[in-house]
Amino acid sequence: MAEKACVKRLQKEYRALCKTVILQEPVSHVVARPSPNDILEWHYVLEGSEGTPFAGGLYYGKIKFPPEYPFKPPGISMVTPNGRFMTHKKICLSMSDFHPESWNPMWSVSSILTGLLSFMMDTSPTTGSVTTTVAEKQKLAKTSLAFNCKNPTFRKLFPEYVEKYEEQQLLVHPDQEQVSSMPTQAEISSPLLDGLNSVEPHKDMENQRRKSLPTWLLLLLVSIFGVVMALPLLQL
Repeated sequence: MAEKACVKRLQKEYRALCKTVILQEPVSHVVARPSPNDILEWHYVLEGSEGTPFAGGLYYGKIKFPPEYPFKPPGISMVTPNGRFMTHKKICLSMSDFHPESWNPMWSVSSILTGLLSFMMDTSPTTGSVTTTVAEKQKLAKTSLAFNCKNPTFRKLFPEYVEKYEEQQLLVHPDQEQVSSMPTQAEISSPLLDGLNSVEPHKDMENQRRKSLPTWLLLLLVSIFGVVMALPLLQL
């Protein structure tokens, strides 16, 4: 269970982050929100910096704070494949629980993530890092948002990015929304639905429909409505 000082500090930091969003002055390239069920677990998104192999990438990860925060450092991990750090593995930073001796209680969620983003752009090896080519990092950056949107927690905590992804999909597949809203062929050609249409079809179309009405549909109408009730439908 988190200590009172820890809860108070994290609540204060969250209010500060929310205030920057309201004032439209968010921390550059960094978004962070606590889990609704556990204030010690925070989720973040880092936006890859322009001019780097990570440009355009959106990197989702987690920060796990100890109950003694801010007097002890948190654990930091990344969920999105990125080409710089292993996924779901703790990352060694001077601001993480790998180095409690260098931890400064004045550091906050914002400063931690800003430091992580800066270190991500570096190539220095560390515990939890991987070595990949520039091309591999660029490829992962392009697929990062699609990868994140498959994660239920990401979708719940960062709906603005999910909306962004859906907008991108519509640009790639502009007919997707139109197709989904169009009636199916069965709906268009169904004699029953045609009969409910307030606009009378052309007589030639009526004759053609009567001729093409399948036997199984005739029997089905009779079995459901009876001969008396089915006759008006058959005459449509």
